[in-house]
Amino acid sequence: MERHLISAADLTRDDAVLVLDTAEELARIADRPIKKLPTLRGRTVVNLFFEDSTRTRISFEAAAKRLSADVINFSAKGSSVSKGESLKDTALTLEAMGADAVVIRHHDSGAPHRLATSGWIGGSVVNAGDGTHEHPTQALLDAFTLRRHLAGGPDGDPVAHGTAGDGTGRDLTGRRVTIVGDILHSRVARSNVLLLHTLGAEVTVVAPPTLLPIGIESWPCQVSYSLDTVLDTSDAVMMLRVQRERMNAAYFPTEREYARRYGLDGDRMSRMPGHAVVMHPGPMNRGMEITAEVADSPRCTAVEQVTNGVSIRMAVLYLLLGGAEPAVTTRTEESK
Repeated sequence: MERHLISAADLTRDDAVLVLDTAEELARIADRPIKKLPTLRGRTVVNLFFEDSTRTRISFEAAAKRLSADVINFSAKGSSVSKGESLKDTALTLEAMGADAVVIRHHDSGAPHRLATSGWIGGSVVNAGDGTHEHPTQALLDAFTLRRHLAGGPDGDPVAHGTAGDGTGRDLTGRRVTIVGDILHSRVARSNVLLLHTLGAEVTVVAPPTLLPIGIESWPCQVSYSLDTVLDTSDAVMMLRVQRERMNAAYFPTEREYARRYGLDGDRMSRMPGHAVVMHPGPMNRGMEITAEVADSPRCTAVEQVTNGVSIRMAVLYLLLGGAEPAVTTRTEESK
């Protein structure tokens, strides 16, 4: 891997598989009485969040602490940023404090790239979501979850529900993933399309024309306006939240109409192949893009995705700050 993780496009197929395999190794410590490794002892990770977040910030914090790093949580609210301090001055302050890695979430697309290429920060920069641009670690945890379900069998066949396997060394070649909903405003969709394509999956995005970005024809995916026509060939269906807070116009007639055409309910889920899973990055708008019946179904991996997010972010921090042989580290610890 490079020194920073800004975009899913930064990852080659080998890079992505390395992160997924590393996460598989690191996930094993979750079953131990003491869920810690000394790998990043003495290193400092700063969570620099200019946008509100619960899952992502806590996930990165848990990941860094499980690797024994020191963690500083920086929220823009109540800080000098709210008084007008620039990103540059904030970055220089963090550099003066000796930050080895800065995990940044920002409302402006491109802010993590600016931070990584400016020279203001000497450590690694990890994009935890920037505007409507990208969210690469979310795409990695989604791929990790998919690989466990769709590439976990000994012969590469999809595994049964509730028996998520170890797909170490495998990618997602030939698997069909459908991403549904607010593609226009979704950084998760952009990162997932790029990463899943890199891993060999066939991706289809489904949305009303008003919720598709200009230039989507250049993305490595198929586009459909009908959810019903792709359900029976999908190995996984990823539902996206309608981001009303980013909308300044009417993108569809009513919420009921949107749910009728693009929401996933029990009837639609029953038309999916028996091995197929339902995914959601959270938070959910229950009753809109997904019904409670589907959200609470054993086929829905939303809670599992949260768990896998800690392992993936441990892997990213480990590979950026620690080294490239996780098996040696974790197995050595297990033998103590």
